[in-house]
Amino acid sequence: MSINLDTIVSLAKRRGFVYQSSEIYGGLNGCWDYGSMGVELLNNIKNEWWKSMTYREDIEGIDASILMHPKVWEASGHVENFTDPMVDCKECKARFRADQIEESMCGNPAYKGRKASKCQEEGKFTEPRQFNLMFKTFLGSVEDSTSIVYLRPETAQGIFVNYLNIMNSSRQKLPFGIAQIGKAFRNEINTKNFLYRTREFEQMEMQYFVKPNEDMKWFESWEEERMKWFIELGLKKEKLRIVPHPMDKLAHYAKAAVDIEYEFPFGWGEIEGIHNRTDFDLSQHQKYSGKSLEYFDDETKEKFIPYIIETSAGASRSFMTFLIDGYYEEIVRGEKRSVLKFHPKLAPMKAAVFPLVNRDGMQDIAWNITEDLRKSFRIFYDDKGAVGRRYRRQDEIGTPFCVTVDSQTLQDQTATIRDRDSMEQIRISMDSIKKYLAEKLF
Repeated sequence: MSINLDTIVSLAKRRGFVYQSSEIYGGLNGCWDYGSMGVELLNNIKNEWWKSMTYREDIEGIDASILMHPKVWEASGHVENFTDPMVDCKECKARFRADQIEESMCGNPAYKGRKASKCQEEGKFTEPRQFNLMFKTFLGSVEDSTSIVYLRPETAQGIFVNYLNIMNSSRQKLPFGIAQIGKAFRNEINTKNFLYRTREFEQMEMQYFVKPNEDMKWFESWEEERMKWFIELGLKKEKLRIVPHPMDKLAHYAKAAVDIEYEFPFGWGEIEGIHNRTDFDLSQHQKYSGKSLEYFDDETKEKFIPYIIETSAGASRSFMTFLIDGYYEEIVRGEKRSVLKFHPKLAPMKAAVFPLVNRDGMQDIAWNITEDLRKSFRIFYDDKGAVGRRYRRQDEIGTPFCVTVDSQTLQDQTATIRDRDSMEQIRISMDSIKKYLAEKLF
């Protein structure tokens, strides 16, 4: 089924997943707000990632500060190298990345549908100049060059500078990892494709510290592990691929790198990167800080700087990927049914509870079931409108099961449970509903 991105954006707003930031003021380009359904989905994705990373012996968690010492970004190379080539249109004042002119559209409303490359041919662009993507701000009461700090453009550096702290406090030995989920900020020249490229986003990163001669073994292991995670949470295997970075295109710090890509409506795009960062990061921070970041191997009695294998996924991009991948349309009894077929672990609502009609005490029974289930699950209660329309509303937010209290409930204390994907219904004792959901959801 071919999916239009506009369909996803419309559903996301209508059903409370994502809104344009500051919409009542016209919006802020490249920034988005997560609604009541969106924040549940996002939290579930992050929670599944966190459990997969830290509910094990060899990986510890951290939550580093967004603001860091300016020298961190000098050591990492971001001050000098974190730039994009930028050009401005002299006529419409639109700004473009110089290396993306071919895929960009003219910003002049009078030339709607015109390629920016046509404007380039006509000499309307300035000469390319480098544009640093870090957001700059000031620390303290005086705004001068001595008080400049940056909003972090990635979460990885907070891990690197805390490598010794975590290792010593947790008593970890190589190989071991440090995981973090957090906000990052990039002053992108061109934001595009909904949540795919934004200025404020959330990352899920893990840095795995290894012996230098074991780096490629762990690189390949984590490549396999991360692809498996996406598939186990329901992404269609045929929509995923692993793309190695050519040797001549590797980042300056990398020995090897691959991207896990997903086939979006606009084409293939990266959702996670796995990189062999060698000893570059710790070597740089050792050099700039003057503090030794060497590891002492008790077995070999050697000192060395560990190599780092990085897994870096976007929580925001993962959110968008699961939203798109889960969307499904079909015709049922002459009407279109739109469904978000989320994995139960990711679904914002785990179940909905309805009274068939609001009489004979059905609503009281349904409400009591709801209150009991809410002790264990995120539950939606709905007693408004025809039950068929209530089903459709739950389908569109991806709720796996709907529980309906009807006239038979009054007689034998059973209720119907409807499956989102098959739409099949079974009757079950009210006392068994919680157990049934627990078995199906987890």
